[in-house]
Amino acid sequence: MTAQTMHPDQTTGVVGLVGLGLIGGSLGLDLSARGWDVRGLVRRESTAARARQRGLAGRVSTDPAVLAGCQLVVLALPLDQLLAPDPALLAALPPEAVITDVGSVKAPVLRTWQGIVPRFVASHPMAGTAEAGVEAGVRHLFRGRPWVVTPTPDTDPAALEAVRGLSDAVEARFLLCDPKAHDRAVALISHLPVLVGAALLQAADRGVAAAPASGDGSAGDGGVDADARALVRALASSGFADTTRVGGGNPELGALMARCNREQVLAALTSYRRSFDQLEGLLQEERWADLHEALAAGQRLRPEFL
Repeated sequence: MTAQTMHPDQTTGVVGLVGLGLIGGSLGLDLSARGWDVRGLVRRESTAARARQRGLAGRVSTDPAVLAGCQLVVLALPLDQLLAPDPALLAALPPEAVITDVGSVKAPVLRTWQGIVPRFVASHPMAGTAEAGVEAGVRHLFRGRPWVVTPTPDTDPAALEAVRGLSDAVEARFLLCDPKAHDRAVALISHLPVLVGAALLQAADRGVAAAPASGDGSAGDGGVDADARALVRALASSGFADTTRVGGGNPELGALMARCNREQVLAALTSYRRSFDQLEGLLQEERWADLHEALAAGQRLRPEFL
């Protein structure tokens, strides 16, 4: 993987954004501020009205004809819509336009789109928040964040440069890598944490179940201990918030990522389970020095990822 030099003011042009949620809306705000002619295509008129109010694009419509004349079209769509594209959208894409996507899985997207449009470049801006929908777009979401592009030997070099210009315009870090390598990596650092965070939230909730009755007249029937549940929630602080943020995010997005990257996510879960089992074994065997070293290894590793 190689990083490229950023030139934030390198390119302006006519860009179409298909979808104005978190990613599309944030792109629209940044590109409009830099003088790009931004056209937005959405599915509902109510969404279009709010997008206009927020200034997410210069022109917003539910009519795919709004994409006419666009030099670059960004498919800011959920993965299921990328993998089963709307025929009306396909018919509206300008024949000479560069088409890119923002999906978090690349190999299946490439298999779908390479045979549909001639100038397709698969990409993935790795930035986000827990928000979704037309209210979610924010300025500077991509600043300093990776914008990963996964070209193939058939990728049009000029189309690749157009996506580089888009990345530069929003001050992202342009990166190149193999699509399968991308999917393996995001399974570990993006998709796995969603499942781990969700599991931790569920474990914390289940952990407040009342203990079975002891036979000595004490309360407890195996049901939910309301006082304990309230206490767990009251004591949850920044550490718990940090480790569960993505697990408490958009469930539709999390399920789509797992479904579309199933094999790599399963491999990531296997690796995680192995590491977790090792830590559990150290705890069961009271090997405190080894547990300390395992945690110290985690402390040493974390800066390399952040």
